[in-house]
Amino acid sequence: MDFEQDNDQLFEQEGSSFDLKSFLSKALRIWPWILLSVVVCMAIGFFWTMTTVPLYEVKSKFFIKEKENTLALFEKPAIMDVGSIGLQNEIIILKSKPIAEKTLRKLDFDVEYFRESAFVNEKLYKNAPVLIQVDWNAAQIINGLITLNWESSESFILSFDDKKYTKYLPDGTYTTLSNIPEPQSFTFGEWVETDHFRIKVSKIDPDSSGSILFNVKDIKSLAAHFSNLLQVEAVERGATIMDLNILTPNVLQGEVYLNTLMDTYLSLELQEKNEVYANTIAFIDSQVAGVADELSSYERELESFRSSNMIYDLSTEGEAVYSQLSQLETLLKDEQFKRTYYQTLKDYLLRENYRELVVPSGIGIDDPFLNALIENLLALQVEKSRLLATQKEISPAVREVNRKIEDANKSIREILKNVDENSQVVIKDLESRIADIEKSFRSLPQTEQNLIRIQRQFTLNENLYTFLMEKRSEAAITKASNTANNKIIEPADGGRKVVPQPLRNYFISLFLGFAFPLVYVFLREYFRTKVEDIKYLEKKLKVPVLATILFNKLENNLVVLNHGKSGIAEGFRSLRANLKFVLPNENKITIMVTSTISGEGKTFCAMNLASVYSLTGKKTILVGCDMRKPKIFGDFNIENKKGLSTYLSGQEKDWKNVINPSGYSNFDILLSGPTPPNPAELLFTERFKDLINDLKETYDVVILDTPPIGLVSETLELFSHIDLTLFVFRQNFSQRTFVDALNGIRRNTEIRNIYGVFNGVDSKEVTYGYGYTYGYGYGYYDDDKK
Repeated sequence: MDFEQDNDQLFEQEGSSFDLKSFLSKALRIWPWILLSVVVCMAIGFFWTMTTVPLYEVKSKFFIKEKENTLALFEKPAIMDVGSIGLQNEIIILKSKPIAEKTLRKLDFDVEYFRESAFVNEKLYKNAPVLIQVDWNAAQIINGLITLNWESSESFILSFDDKKYTKYLPDGTYTTLSNIPEPQSFTFGEWVETDHFRIKVSKIDPDSSGSILFNVKDIKSLAAHFSNLLQVEAVERGATIMDLNILTPNVLQGEVYLNTLMDTYLSLELQEKNEVYANTIAFIDSQVAGVADELSSYERELESFRSSNMIYDLSTEGEAVYSQLSQLETLLKDEQFKRTYYQTLKDYLLRENYRELVVPSGIGIDDPFLNALIENLLALQVEKSRLLATQKEISPAVREVNRKIEDANKSIREILKNVDENSQVVIKDLESRIADIEKSFRSLPQTEQNLIRIQRQFTLNENLYTFLMEKRSEAAITKASNTANNKIIEPADGGRKVVPQPLRNYFISLFLGFAFPLVYVFLREYFRTKVEDIKYLEKKLKVPVLATILFNKLENNLVVLNHGKSGIAEGFRSLRANLKFVLPNENKITIMVTSTISGEGKTFCAMNLASVYSLTGKKTILVGCDMRKPKIFGDFNIENKKGLSTYLSGQEKDWKNVINPSGYSNFDILLSGPTPPNPAELLFTERFKDLINDLKETYDVVILDTPPIGLVSETLELFSHIDLTLFVFRQNFSQRTFVDALNGIRRNTEIRNIYGVFNGVDSKEVTYGYGYTYGYGYGYYDDDKK
């Protein structure tokens, strides 16, 4: 077996930092804790499942038409997708509190009913045993469960068992209810009024006794709650059909809310769409009232004149004059009507009263450019109203719309100025032409003139009245036939239970039950700073480990000599056997035993290794080279008056005078002696070199117990005098950085004969297969049984 070659191979190998087998073995040793963790986590999972309020998903599909760019006629095409922006705005409006509030005002959600249960109260809707009406013009107790019990069909008892309630005041403010009312009895079917609430409870369930919980919610709280619940997202990417869904503890209530929300949204859209036609009808009605009165007046005057003057038909000349005048006066009346509209429109624009604007096409004014501008202005105003439902006046989007409205207002006023001037020119021309015709009109008989004058006014008003009524009918028909652009694709439907999901909760609990202890083991291993087992040394140490020595629980350190049949003694015999393969020529060997710091058991290992060699008949000497902290003398009951320090300092001329018998055959001891002021310099002398050579000639085995290599410098100088170095690591004491330190020595020096010894191993861990222990442990050997 070529240990030198294996040593080099070990130094070159770089293994994984995670040892699965070692990790699993450590995890198996804590199986009771894993079992306990699983039981606790499963119990928590069960409790969580049973105490979680069940929520069901309610979904519907709603079509939202993309908005066209209202400025497409007047501006260059925008880089951004106007339709997409409009769609996002509609989604925001759908989720806004104002539309949620309008929806809730149509519903009876202000009282929530619950059936009491062991874990979670069941929410009721439309199947509660009582009906509670709330008078919101009075103060009300809200945001807390109230218990309603009845033992008869005539009366009931209200109990306020929650720790905290809120009091809603008629002015819309809130205050904390500090004085919670005591239980009181009231009568069914009558309004109950106190300082804190005013309600009416009607009994629906025929049972003479029962109990129910209820909670009163104000409209603002409900609107905030439902607006947050609503989720809107596209069915597919780029689509304008939206999935509307909410999570609710009661499926029926969720369906009712979603359906009502979509209906409310469509009603508001249709209301905004019909607002222009409503304004047109109102404007025409205001004009028709005066025309109708004048028409009735001239009709009566015409009938009276004909009856009194016995004239019914006009002469040929009178008919011609009448026809020309009627035609011109009709044109004049139409132009004057347009000027009235222009002036009214100008006043609205100056006052920025856009809600009462009338589109010119609605009253028969065919000006495409003016029509387009006003329609654009109305669309901008609608867009502003929608934005203000979710944003402030100072928001960038609202400010941009205000800027566009102002620009449109200026453009319309400039056009109105021009068309009004043109209208004045037309009116003057018509008046001039009428005046010319009236000159020939004066040549007719006086009676015929008067008849023509009355009939002209009657025909003029009749034509105007007919024209206005036609336009009003057109606007009314358009308004009645209008439909919303958006529509409901699928009504609300629900039933899929979203939370809790028992199987998922139990799986997660089971996973966490295993994960917590395993993660603890992993983190403990990951952040462990000390060497715990032989596996780590075998993996990280770049030199072979020759033996594992059990932890010494005996009072004496001379385990091999005094307890030869113990597991510890067997460990040192195994070490001696492995050394035969490392040093085949063992007739004369010199071994140095060292460690990184004090306390790792190097002196213990040196004494017992020397003991095990002496028992084989080899003449052995143990040399205490640790002159700073001598220990060997105590276990052999020898006084440390003289030793290595006295010989190296020249106080003793012959090294044989400082040799002490151990009291055991073939086993001598050279103590370290009194602590000198310069221990490092003494080990560097030629006298020490000569001493080692003399000891090698005299003894078969020379074992040096040296100072810790990590604390002093002289230990490295001893490598030149020895055949082999044993580096001791102690379980749960030696730092893992010590392994790196030894690897550094191995890497940076030419020293090759360095081997590891794992000391102080717990016998319980040995029985689980730690290291090169060959199955021995306490209880197996006779001395261990004792």
